[in-house]
This record gives sequence, C-alpha cells and structure tokens, in this order.
Amino acid sequence: MAKIKKDDELILANKELVFQNKEKEKRAAELVVANKELAFQTEEKEKRAAELLVANRELAFQNNEKEKRAAELVIANKELVFQNDEKEKRAAELVIANYARGLIEASRDPLFTISPLGKITDLNEATVRVLGLSRKKLISTDFFDYFTDSKKAREGYEEVFEKEFVADYPLTLSDNDHTEVLFNGSVYKDDKGGVVGAVVVARVITEQKRIEKELIEAKVFAELATTIAEEAKIKAESATRIAENAVKAKQQFLSNMSHEIRTPMNAIIGFTKVVLKTNLTEKQKEYLSAIKLSGDALIVLINDILDLAKVDAGKMTFEQTPFQMSVSISAMLHLFETKIQEKNLQLVKVYDEKIPKVLVGDPIRLHQIILNLVSNAVKFTTKGKITVSVNLFSENEESATIEFSVKDTGIGIPEAKIKNIFENFQQATSGTSRLYGGTGLGLAIVKQLVEPQGGTISVQSDLNQGSTFSFILTFQKTVAGSESDNRIVESDKEIKNINVLVVEDIPLNQLLMKTLLDDFGFGCDIAGNGKIAIEKLETNPYDIILMDLQMPVMNGFEATEHIRNIMNSKIPIIALTADVTTVDVTKCKEVGMNDYIAKPVDEKLLYSIIVGLVKSPVTLITENIKEKKDVETYTGKGTKCVDLSFLNRRTKSDPTLMMEMIGLYLEQTPPLITALREGFKNKNWELLQSAAHKMIPSFSIVGIGMEFENMAKKVQDFAKGQKDNEELSSMVLQLVNICAQACDELQEEFNIIKNKIK
Repeated sequence: MAKIKKDDELILANKELVFQNKEKEKRAAELVVANKELAFQTEEKEKRAAELLVANRELAFQNNEKEKRAAELVIANKELVFQNDEKEKRAAELVIANYARGLIEASRDPLFTISPLGKITDLNEATVRVLGLSRKKLISTDFFDYFTDSKKAREGYEEVFEKEFVADYPLTLSDNDHTEVLFNGSVYKDDKGGVVGAVVVARVITEQKRIEKELIEAKVFAELATTIAEEAKIKAESATRIAENAVKAKQQFLSNMSHEIRTPMNAIIGFTKVVLKTNLTEKQKEYLSAIKLSGDALIVLINDILDLAKVDAGKMTFEQTPFQMSVSISAMLHLFETKIQEKNLQLVKVYDEKIPKVLVGDPIRLHQIILNLVSNAVKFTTKGKITVSVNLFSENEESATIEFSVKDTGIGIPEAKIKNIFENFQQATSGTSRLYGGTGLGLAIVKQLVEPQGGTISVQSDLNQGSTFSFILTFQKTVAGSESDNRIVESDKEIKNINVLVVEDIPLNQLLMKTLLDDFGFGCDIAGNGKIAIEKLETNPYDIILMDLQMPVMNGFEATEHIRNIMNSKIPIIALTADVTTVDVTKCKEVGMNDYIAKPVDEKLLYSIIVGLVKSPVTLITENIKEKKDVETYTGKGTKCVDLSFLNRRTKSDPTLMMEMIGLYLEQTPPLITALREGFKNKNWELLQSAAHKMIPSFSIVGIGMEFENMAKKVQDFAKGQKDNEELSSMVLQLVNICAQACDELQEEFNIIKNKIK
C-alpha cells in the first residue's frame, strides 16, 4: 500500500516535474522574450536619450534666440521712440518752415536769404517775377550777380554780415526794367548765436521815384500855372459876375412878371368871388363863373411856369421840419371841397393809422405834390370818385417810408403816352389841353419835387377807366413835437373880434381885402404904404398885419424890419406877395414875417392863416434858431461822418502818408471851426467867408458828404452878401458840429494807423 502510494506520489512527482519543466521552458521562453523586450526598450531608451539630448540642445538654441529677439525688441522700441521724437521735430520744423515761407511770400518786394559767402539759399515769388528766372536757377548762385552794380551789391551784403544789418541801401536790379530798390537786410543766427545767413529785402521804389519826379515837375509847372491861373481867375470872376447878373436879371424878370400879372389877377378873381356871393341872375352867374374859371386857369399856368423856372435854376429847396402828416393831408384836401361839389364827385381819404404821428420832412413840398396830383385827377374826372391813399410802406428805428397814391375814375392815359407823361408840356392827347385846359407842366413839376428827395413816382392807367399816380418818400422820425400847422383851419363863426391892418398901395386891392375881411367879420384898417402903417401902429392896436411887399415910400420889407427891430413888436405879419419865387419867400423869412400868401388870395387859406396866427401865435422865424440836438438829427450824429476811401486810393494805403494827411486835417480844422463861430457871432463877414472857403476842399478828401460841401458854399455866399438869417445860423451850427465830429473820428483813425505801424 505504501509502495503504491509512493508510486502514485512518484507519478505525481514526475507529472509535477514535467509540468514544472514545461513551466520552466515557458518561463525560459518568456525570459527570452522579456530579454528581447528589455533589449528593445533599452534600445528605445537610448534613442529617447539621444532625442532628449537633441531636444535639450534645440531648447537651449530657442532660448538663446528668444533672448536675442528680446534684446532686438528693446532696441526696436528705443528706435520707435527715437523715430516718433524725430517725426515730432520734423512736424514742428515743417510748421516753422511753412510760417517762415508764409512770411517770405508775404513780401511783395523781392526777398532773398543768403549765406555768409553771398550764395542765395532761398527767395520768394516776387523775386522770380521781377528777375524773370526760376527758383531752381537762382538757388546757390551769387546774390550780387543780379544787380547792375555787382561790386556795390557785394559791398552791401558784406556790410550786412559785418554790422549785422543794413538799411535803405540803394541798388538797381538787372531786370528788363532796371528796377530801383532800397536794400534792407539783417542776419539770422542758430541756437548758439552763430550767424547762419542773412535776410535781404529789396524794396521797390519805382512808384516813389515817379511821384518824386512828378512833384518836382509839378512844382515847376505850378509856378508857371500860377500866372496863368491868376489871369484865368480874373476872367472867371468877370464871367461869374456876368452869369450872376444874368441869373439876377432872369430872377428879377420872373419876379416882376409874377407881380405884374398876379396883382390885376388878384382883383379880378377876388371881386369875381365877392360878386358871385351877391344876388345875381343865372346869366350873370354864368358869365362871372366863366371869368373865375379863366382866372383860375391863368393862375395855374403862372404857378407852373414859375415852379418850372425854379427847378431849372436849381432854386428848389427842401426843408426838414417836424409836422403831423395826418393833419397836414386833411387840411390840404379841404381846398378841393368846393371843386369836388361843383363836379358832383366823391373825394375819399384812406390813411394808415400805423404811420408815426410826427415826421420830419417838407410839408409844403408834400402839399404841392399832392395838390398837383389831386388837381390833375379832378380836372380829368367827370364822374365817380377820387381816392387819396397814404400807407406805411416800411419802417425802421430812424425813418418811415410812406406810399402815397391818388386814384381817379377819369379819362385815363393811352399806353403809348404813359412813358412820357412826366415830361414838360406833355398831355395825354393833342386835344387834352383844348378840352380840359392846363399846360402839361404839373406832372413834370411833381417828378422834380419827388426824385430830389430820394423818392420814386409811377403811374398805372386804363383808357376811359381811370389812373393811379403813386409816389414813395422817406421821412425821418423824431421825438420832437410838430410845428404849428396853421395854414388851414376850420371856419369858426364865433371868431369876430380880430382887428387887421392891411398895408396895400393899390386902391382896387385895398377894396378887395376890406371886402374879404368884412365877410370874415374882422375889423379892417387900411394903410397905403409901410410908413403910414408904422404911424398907425404907434397909435392904434391891431391883432395882425397883412403886408404887401412892393409899395412906394416904404415897401413891405423895410416896414417889417422897422416893426421888428425899432418898435420891437412881435405882432403877426402875413406877407401878401404877387411873387412866389424863392428869393421873395426867403427874404420874407429873413426880415421876420410869420407867413406869406400868394396873390390872387385864396380866401379860405387867408382866413385860416389869420385865425391860426392870432389864436396860436408862432415864434418869429428870425428867433427860431435850431438847437444842437436838432442839428445832430440832421447830420446823422451817431453814425460815422467820414469815409477814407478816397484817401486810401490817393495814398495807396501808405500808412505814413495817411497819417500825414489826417494830421494836416486835424491841425487846420479846429482853428477854422473857431473862425466860423467867431465870424458868425461877431458878424465878421470876411472872417466867416474865409473860414467857409478854406473848409470846402477838405470835405471831399476825408469823405464828408456833399451836402455839407454845398452848405459851406452857401455860407460863403451868404457871408459875401452879408445876409444874416435863420438859415445861416442853422448852417453854421451844422458845419461846426460835423467838423468837430470828423475831428474825433479822424483822431481815432490816426491812432489806429499809428499803432499798426508800431
């Protein structure tokens, strides 16, 4: 049993041994494989080690390259900062260079920059233009080669570098015109004070040389011309006297003609009106109406001819007085009431309430314009209505522009005639004068009254439908009150206790005036001449005097002067004049008359003036001296009165010449202002005439308006004729103010120019 066990164990042991041998073989095989794997891994490790070595070398190389790049980046950043600094420097240098170029090109005269060796380093376009060579050809060439005397030019530039400047060194450019110049130069330096070069300006003096030559020639010719001028002056004075005598003769003729025609017409028309108020048969009224109509037509003709003569002679003057336009228009239209009623027409007034209450202008001339237009409308209208419209056209702080129109429903004007309707002696058709009467002068006179005041006039018309005449005038505004408008007032039956002294030498006219005054209910006393009138005034009280102008023994002017100056009386005096020329009206004002009325006398106007003066006496014209504030309004104080355009052109804007001319005006004018004042105050006519005469040439030089030059001439004429009146007083005051204002403005201009030169 035991042997069997051992055999079994041996078998098991053999099997175990066989198994273990097999396992050992497997392990040996696995070991061979493992060895191979180990050898492979070892080989791979060796490869990895070799690759790691290469990688380490590459990493070291890359790190080295990165350090190089970092160092290069630092250098690049420094370079960028440097370049930015350089760009800023270049930009600043470019601005400076452009500024310097601008300064160089600003010179109208040739300008060079030259090196210490005399080489041209830069120049302006004026140099290129004058020398006729391009910039490229001129740069780096010798400066002194471009002057006719190169040696003198060399000495000039050497003097610049020696003294560091040179002034007004005369040279002549070698251009086609051999332009004369004054060489002015100075050196310029670098930051360390070293001289780099010089800037040279060759100021062209051709014009100055020409003027200098002309002045020399002018002096020579002036001496020759003085003798000729003296002879011409004598001839001119003679011709002037002849012309003045001719004008006076013409004026005297018009005055005499007016007086001689108006005096009988005064009686004819006046007594016709008186007789028409009495009990008459129809036939008698018809005849008398015809006489009155013919007389009225003749008076219109006389007025038109005299007005046209005044326009042609330049005697038409325009006042600047405050007045109420609405009152003035209404009063004037009252004159047409009778005529409108006779023709069974309707007169309509349309007035714009936005028009300022008081305006400054010439109400008398405005009356004359509207009177002509309305008379024209009444004449050519047989049925319908006449509309007078006054509208505000435009307005600003200083003035108001008014549009006036007179519209009728009359015969109208053919289209072919409209363009000539404002010419002398023009009417719509050849039969118009025969059918309607008139001279064709009324519209011509209207145009001559509107346009010299800066206005315009126009007409629109349809044949057989009617016409509309329109005109536009500008009036100054004022805060002053209007002058008493007593030319037309409403009839007041309660006013009876007015005693009138009529001074008239013609018995027929004495009777007419007495008849008219009796109708008014006024007391009347008659004096045959001025001397009798004075005697009556010394013993009897009167409220007003009606004074004829042309009388024997003592005329109306002499009598009025005696009443005002010897008797010191302020009694209202109305001139009765058959001469309505400017001369007579002006003389009436000079001697102290309060108003005037033309013969033939309009009884409504006569009544109105008498009542107006007695109820509301006005200040005598000789005492109505304008205050300074009125004159300032007239001269436009507050706006500049001088205009230096002429002086700029004459001096070519040369500041030195400008200052010299202005300085002369400031030096000579104040003494002239003083002389003007003293001459007028002391009635030193020679001094006044001399001061006005010396003022006249300077007005145009400093640009003072032509109206003041004309005013000074008028003062000169008044002083020459020794005429002392309100107009002279006003003109002297205006001239004093405008010259004082001009001195103030010119002193400012002088200071401005002086500061610019500095």
